[in-house]
Order: sequence, then C-alpha cells, then structure tokens
Amino acid sequence: MPDTLRDRTQRYHTSETAETMSDVRHEVDRIDRLLVALLVERQSFMDAAARIKGARKAVLDRPRIEDVVAKVKAEAERQGLSPAIAEPVWRTLIDRCIAYEFESFDRLKPGLDNS
Repeated sequence: MPDTLRDRTQRYHTSETAETMSDVRHEVDRIDRLLVALLVERQSFMDAAARIKGARKAVLDRPRIEDVVAKVKAEAERQGLSPAIAEPVWRTLIDRCIAYEFESFDRLKPGLDNS
C-alpha cells in the first residue's frame, strides 16, 4: 500500500521490526502526533489551573516543579527513558506551561494581581 494511503495513526513497526528509514519515520511521525494530542490535553489543565488559582503569584510554584520533575525522573527510570532526555524535556515543558498559564491567567482575569 502506498504511504499516502496508509492510516497515519496505525502502528506498523516496532523499533526491532523497522527495516528502512521510511519505517522509522512513519513511526516517529505517528508518535509525534500522539505526543501533540497529549500536550493539548496537558495545556488544557494549565487553563484550568489559571481559572482556579486566585492569585497570579500562585502560577509559579517551585516546590511543585521539583515534585513533578522527581516523579518524571522516577517514571523515566522505571520505563527506561534516558534521564538525559527526560529531565531537560520536562523542565522545558514545565517552563513553557508556566508561561502559558501566566498568559491564560491574564486573559481570564485581566487586571487581577498582574504584578
């Protein structure tokens, strides 16, 4: 079946069965689409947090950041994800989510505690 006709969400290979770069790229692209969908869901909870939090200063919660990173590192180790990937990816994700949550807070609560 030609690539253009394949269901682009269907898994065709594992890392062990992939034999061509086309196989690898299909699976990486499929996984990227799944990751985007998960990130959209995660982002929606940044909107919920912005809606729920009463003060803008509550958006940045350093103890929570370290708690999330610790949990991710433990789960990464359990599942075999390199810590050299896991920690910097999540720290960047958290940083960008906090920036997004500040924007969401300001949009939802204009003028409220915007310092």
